[in-house]
This record gives sequence, structure tokens and C-alpha cells, in this order.
Amino acid sequence: MSTLLDRIDEQTRLAGHNRLALLTFSLGDAQHYAVNVFKVLEVTTAVPMTPVSGLHPQVQGLAELRGQLMPVIALPTAFGLALPAQPLWVVTEFNRRQQAFVVSGVERIVHVDVAHLQPPDATERARITALVETPRGWLHILDFEQVLADIVGEAHELPSQWHGKLSGERPEVLVVDDSAVARAQLQRTLTALGAEPILLSDGAQALAWLQQAADSGRLARLRLVISDLEMPQLDGYALTARIKEDPRLKHLRVLLHSSLSGRFNAQLVARVGADRFVPKFSAEELAAAVLEDLALPAAA
Repeated sequence: MSTLLDRIDEQTRLAGHNRLALLTFSLGDAQHYAVNVFKVLEVTTAVPMTPVSGLHPQVQGLAELRGQLMPVIALPTAFGLALPAQPLWVVTEFNRRQQAFVVSGVERIVHVDVAHLQPPDATERARITALVETPRGWLHILDFEQVLADIVGEAHELPSQWHGKLSGERPEVLVVDDSAVARAQLQRTLTALGAEPILLSDGAQALAWLQQAADSGRLARLRLVISDLEMPQLDGYALTARIKEDPRLKHLRVLLHSSLSGRFNAQLVARVGADRFVPKFSAEELAAAVLEDLALPAAA
């Protein structure tokens, strides 16, 4: 298993080319699931853990890995499946947290074109961000932010001292994220600040909206785009590059906002022309970045 994750540098080179590296795994049913390799720290067999009363039923306990105490989350039970007799743990880092997810088996790493990702249907939307067809069948890319929100709750709200700081101008901010949890968090934070968020769910949709807005002359109140990195059709890197290449859009500031904080590639973000990176999710840190960006003069 270590050979899968030893090649992380190779996976890094895919980012910025609208391609995605996915670690595929099983939960004990007929489906194949996937997670971005950048979220994965290691795959290991189960180690001793300490049961803790009062936690969510899907949290089996706490275990010490990599010198850090982290929750062990029974992922199969989140999908109504039985726990495996010989579980593996996929240890992840995102949203500034480390946690181990119990899975039935880990399969391989696949590289996919982001343009081939498809949105899930209504019955799967609660836990799946996207689907992609591979020679071995359909992969279901999990919305780990939703899974964690269901178990540990969503991030805290913006404190009252931040409220209304933009109420005089009420600027528009375009938010692009395929996670419903993330969009809701951003909407609450921006609305509390006094901005007017425009919510879209993928990069291609956002680029089309921006181009149409530029054609119709309705970009006057829009100065900032907040974009996730992992998205169907057009990822955050590619969206940023397309914005900065368009003379009508290049004045917009782009803030990349991602759960992929543990292995974030600062050089790549700078290369595609993004103005800032803020890891998910701190309402105060995001609010401070938004205020600072909106206070800067528009780029020429």
C-alpha cells in the first residue's frame, strides 16, 4: 500500500491540468468509492483505539497515529453497511483535521479528466460530490465534508463583531464549490459580513456565468471569486487560469478555498494566477481575507 502513496509528487503534477488523482476503495457493497489522493496521509491496518462515550455512533473511538490523537469513523455504517471483519483505515487530512475512516478495502490510484466528472442524481447527492466512469465501472467520489458535518457538526458561525462590515456597499462575491456544506458555510459567512453571495456548484458553470455577465455588463459589483479546487467539469486551478487569461475578467480577485490544506501546493496556486489561498474552514479567517481583498484596488 505504501507504493500507492509514495508517488504523491507525480499526482501533484496533475493538478493545474484539469486532472484528478483518486484513491479508490470499497465499503462492502457493490459500489466503488474514491477520494482525492491529496486528502490521504496513509492507509493502515487497524490499530488499538480508545472508546469514548458521548461521541457520534459512527465514531468508533480515538486512536493515536502519526503522534496525533484522531477520531476513527466507521464509514460503512454511514451508508447502512456492516463493518468489515478485517478493516483498513484511510487516514486523511482536510478542513484542518486528521481522521481515520474505516473501509473494507483499498484498490488503486486512478487518474481522471475532471471534465468527465458527472454530478450525482438526487438520491445520491447527500454523500456523493461526483461520479466518473472508468474501465472498471463507475466511481463514486465521496463528499467527506458532508460526512464529517453529519458526524461532528458544521463549522462555527461568524462572531457578531464581524457582522455588517460590508453592509454599506453590499458587493457581490461569486462562490464556486461542489459541496453543499461548503456553499452553505460560505453563504452564511458572506451574508453576515454584508456581501451578496452568488452560489454555483462547478467551475464550468462559473466560467459561463462570468462570461455572460461580462457580455451583459453586470460585473460592476463583482470583485471577488471564491473557488474550491476539486470540482467537476473545470477544477479551481483551471477556472482561475481561464479568469486571468480573459481581458474582461482578469481584474477579478480569485481566492482559492479548499479542504486540501495538508498538501497544498503554493507554487501551483501562484502559477495559475490566484490571489490568495485560505484553507477550509475558519469563518473569521475567511472573513478577514474577504475584507482585505475587497479593500484592494481592482487589478488593471
